[in-house]
Amino acid sequence: MIRKLLRRVFKRGEPSPHPVEIIPAKEHGIRPEGVSPGARRTCETLQQAGHRAYVVGGAVRDLIAGIEPKDYDVATDATPDQVRALFRRSRIIGRRFQIVHVLFGQETIEVSTFRAAHDENTEKDEHGRVLRDNVWGSMEDDAARRDFTVNALYYDPSSGEVFDYHHGVRDLQRKTLRMIGDPRARYREDPVRMLRAIRLSAKLDLRLDPQVQAPIREMAELIENVPAARLFDEMLKLLFSGHAVESLHRLRGEGLHHGLLPLLDVILEQPLGEKFVMLSLADTDQRVRAGKRTSPGFLFATLLWHEVLANWEARKKRDELPVPALHAAMDEVLDTQGEKLAITRRTAGYITEIWVLQPRFEKRGGRAPFRLVEQPRFRAAWDFLHLRAASGEAPQELADWWRDFQLADNDAREAMLRPDTGPKKRRRRKSRKPGDAGTVSPAPSFDGEG
Repeated sequence: MIRKLLRRVFKRGEPSPHPVEIIPAKEHGIRPEGVSPGARRTCETLQQAGHRAYVVGGAVRDLIAGIEPKDYDVATDATPDQVRALFRRSRIIGRRFQIVHVLFGQETIEVSTFRAAHDENTEKDEHGRVLRDNVWGSMEDDAARRDFTVNALYYDPSSGEVFDYHHGVRDLQRKTLRMIGDPRARYREDPVRMLRAIRLSAKLDLRLDPQVQAPIREMAELIENVPAARLFDEMLKLLFSGHAVESLHRLRGEGLHHGLLPLLDVILEQPLGEKFVMLSLADTDQRVRAGKRTSPGFLFATLLWHEVLANWEARKKRDELPVPALHAAMDEVLDTQGEKLAITRRTAGYITEIWVLQPRFEKRGGRAPFRLVEQPRFRAAWDFLHLRAASGEAPQELADWWRDFQLADNDAREAMLRPDTGPKKRRRRKSRKPGDAGTVSPAPSFDGEG
C-alpha cells in the first residue's frame, strides 16, 4: 500500500500516458433526459458532497450507440463507506470488488470507487486470475483498468461531457472492439473477458481487433477456473442480450462453447436439437428487443430438453413406465447439469413444470384439456410446445389445436374435443346380491387423465 501510494505521488509530475479527450454533448449525442434519473441523482448527490462522480462503462457506450441501457454504473473517488453514508437506501456488497448498491424504487445503481492499477502485490491465483482488488486510485487509473476501450467512457450529467481516455468513441465509430493493455494479460486476470468480448461484438456489431481475437482459442481453458455462479451470470447476460443467436455463432467460431456449456455440444450435434435451440434463442432475442418479459427458466428448459428426451427414451426402452421414467429423466438431467449452470431450486421447479406438461398435450378428449388450461404454467408449456412444433419435433396441428382451444369459449371447446383414446380406467365390479343374477354391471368409464 505505501509503495503504491509513493509511486502515485512521484508520478504526478509526469505527463499522462493516456491524455483524456473531453467530448462535448453536441458531439457524442447523449441526451440528458435519456439518462436514468437514479444515475443522475447519484452523481449529483456525490458531487454536492465534494466528490467526483460519473456514469461509466456500458451505459455510456450504449447511449452513444443509440441503445437504451439495461442498467447504470457510477464511478467516483468516494470510498464505499463514504458512498454508503450519503444514501439511506444503499448497501455495500462484494469481496473481490467492494461496491455499493444505491436503490431508487425498482432501480439499482451500482457505485464503484476509482481503482488503482494492478501490481506485484495484487492477490491472484496460480493462473493469474485476480482474487481481491480493493485498492483505490485515480480516474485515469480506473480507466486503464477497464477491459475494452468502449467501456472506458465517463459521462458527467452536470456538464454533459464525456471523458474518453482510450479512444473508445472512435472505436465505436470504427466498429472495432479493442482491449486496454495486453489482451493475454487481461484474459489471465479475468477469463470472463473472453465471453464478454464475444457478447459485446455481437451486440454492437463490432469486429474483434486481431490482438483481442488471437489468444482466445488457446486460452479458452482458463474459463474452467471461473466460479460457476459468476459464469452463470455472464451467460445470462449473453443469452438475454437480444443477440443470443449471433453470440452463439461467434462462440462456436472461437471455440468457446466447448466446456462452457457442455450440453450445447450434445444438442448441436442433433439435427432436431440444433433447430429447436436456435428457434428458442431467436424467440428470446425477439422478446428482448421488443421489451417483453423473458424467463431464464424457460430458456434453460429448451436447452436441456433434448437431453431429457434421450434419457426418457432410454428408460422406456428398459420397460420403465412412461410417467415415472419422465420424472426420473428430469431429475437426472437437472442433477447433472444444474450444478454446472448454477440453476436455483426455484428455477429448476419452473423447468420441470414445463417439461411434465408436454405429454399431457396429447390428451384432447374428456375433461383433461379443461384441467390442463387451468394449470399455472400452461401458457409457458404451450409456448414450449409451439417451439417443438416449429422445429418438427411435434405436429404443428397439435400446437394449433391448443392455441385455438385456449382462446375458445366453453361451448366451442366442447365442440373441439376429440374422442378419448387414452387408457381406460375400469370401475370395480359391484358384488352381486342374491336375486341380482341378471343385473349388468355399469359400463367402464373414461378418465381424461388416462
